[in-house]
Amino acid sequence: MSEQVHDHSLFDAELSGSVLNMHLLGRIIRWLHPYGFSLLVSAIFILIASCSAVMMEVVISRVLVDYIIVGETSSLMPDLGMIELTRWVESQLEIPPIFAAGLIFLVLAILFAATGHAHRLMLVGAIVKALRDLRQDLFAHMETRPSSFYDRVPVGRIMTRVTNDIEALYEMLRGMGSLIGEFVPFFVALTIMLSTSVELTLILLLLVPVVAIASHLFRDATREVFRLVRNSVAALNQNLQENLSGMQVVQLSQREQHNLDVYTDINKENRRQEYRSINLSTVYGAFNDSLAAIGLGIIIWYGAGEVVQEEMSLGGVILFTRFMNMLFTPVVMLGEQLNVLFRAMASGERIFQALDWEEQIHEPENPVELPERLAGKVEFRNVNFGYSKQIQILKNVSVIIEPGQKLAIVGATGSGKSTMIRLLGRFYDFERGMIFLDDVDLNDLRSADVRSRIGVVLQDFHIFSGTVLDNIALGDPSISRERAITAAKTVNAHGFISDLSLGYDAPLVERGSNLSQGQRQLLAFARVLAADPEILILDEATASIDTETEMLIQDGLHKLMEGRTSILIAHRLQTIQEADKILVLHHGEVKEFGSHEELLSMKGLYYRLHELQFQDLDIE
Repeated sequence: MSEQVHDHSLFDAELSGSVLNMHLLGRIIRWLHPYGFSLLVSAIFILIASCSAVMMEVVISRVLVDYIIVGETSSLMPDLGMIELTRWVESQLEIPPIFAAGLIFLVLAILFAATGHAHRLMLVGAIVKALRDLRQDLFAHMETRPSSFYDRVPVGRIMTRVTNDIEALYEMLRGMGSLIGEFVPFFVALTIMLSTSVELTLILLLLVPVVAIASHLFRDATREVFRLVRNSVAALNQNLQENLSGMQVVQLSQREQHNLDVYTDINKENRRQEYRSINLSTVYGAFNDSLAAIGLGIIIWYGAGEVVQEEMSLGGVILFTRFMNMLFTPVVMLGEQLNVLFRAMASGERIFQALDWEEQIHEPENPVELPERLAGKVEFRNVNFGYSKQIQILKNVSVIIEPGQKLAIVGATGSGKSTMIRLLGRFYDFERGMIFLDDVDLNDLRSADVRSRIGVVLQDFHIFSGTVLDNIALGDPSISRERAITAAKTVNAHGFISDLSLGYDAPLVERGSNLSQGQRQLLAFARVLAADPEILILDEATASIDTETEMLIQDGLHKLMEGRTSILIAHRLQTIQEADKILVLHHGEVKEFGSHEELLSMKGLYYRLHELQFQDLDIE
């Protein structure tokens, strides 16, 4: 089997997103395709809202000022039919002109608000659904990555892609939708202004590149500052989590003041970077306000002369001032959105890097179908394996475990005990002809089929959010409530479960911290028994259980192992003595194999481990 080579350091690379990657943007947008109708309706709504915003300005300037107050209707600045509409409303409702204008303005305002709100709802709804699908696809993809991937990639990097990076895409897509809504009135206003006064419009347009350049410079200046702010916040969170999770050690060692001093220094650095960010934003905001004031001054200066010369009406000048904001606002928003866009490009690269990561367990093209019930024979045949090419963990390991037999594996830390279990569970790829299940090569079986026939109880038993019953059945529809309760009774877990306020429906908190270590492991036995696997693996399953609890589970263990092939990794003397065979590993090699009595009589490595009473031996 050819081994794929993957550079896992890529997951630790800091991507800048400094280049606008259109291919990447296209891949992101493809997740929006199923919601194209919602986006189309959203676009229609924003067009209506934008046109309503322009019409509202026309009503104020051309209708209210020119037609009603000044009494002038002829002007180079078009009224877009609003004066004629006002007259029609006057005649139809027989109301004064100012009331007619107010009624038209009210209708436009309601239309603007309603369509703007509908646009945002449709837009955000489509984006949220698309990113929901993307998040689900990413989660499903990462669930199928092999253990070798998670051995080398920090889980925090994956969590960042599923949470923060998806959120960055949301901000980008939402901002792009809003930006489109700002540019519609931009072009409408620009068209009207050019048709009225080309000279004044061109003078104002000279300020647009200035705004664009200022936005570009601000983006460059703030990019590094924002990165330092994020780093300082991450350092704060890391320090806080580290100290709160280890509070008992902190208090026992009287490190409160020292930890406070360290946290204060990190907090001061965060404050310094936040101030830099605030100062830059303040200067940028003041600069934009100054440009707006300059533009307003130009319009008043130039427009006043035009009014005096009767080439432009007073309402036209006012309309120019209102349209000026429609020219500047999209440019400013574009500068801000480009900053979001570039950050989102880096997030998109990280997301699709994870989605495109092809590393996975080899699955056979024509898998062998297992019978309904396995006999349970397991064979390791000249197994050689290492997590990397440089370090070999298992060296020519061979052992046959007959159906229903109990095998104990003992050895010091690093001897390869847990590695044998991981290979049997198909968590890593290995060469053909090394491991067999009922004389079938594991490489000819689907990994899911293999794992469904193996029950593993680890010392660090993982508890999921949900009830006790949920943690026994694990969502398997074949495990009924009665079957789960029967399994719990068999391993003597029913007693403490019944003492819980809601029994099997009692919710378990994070990592099952409302249960003792012994109770969590009893629950682990109930979970395995309910699944009814043919092969049972106990990896240090009783190492952290007190004597009283261990007495409770010994009877359950005997029932659990009855009729099953069992592999035991433990250093409890009683558990090992009860095994049919004992495999002694040393530096990945089989040193001894036989029954408890046979190995003791050999006076070898097992004998020395036995003399140490096993408990004093540091093992995997």
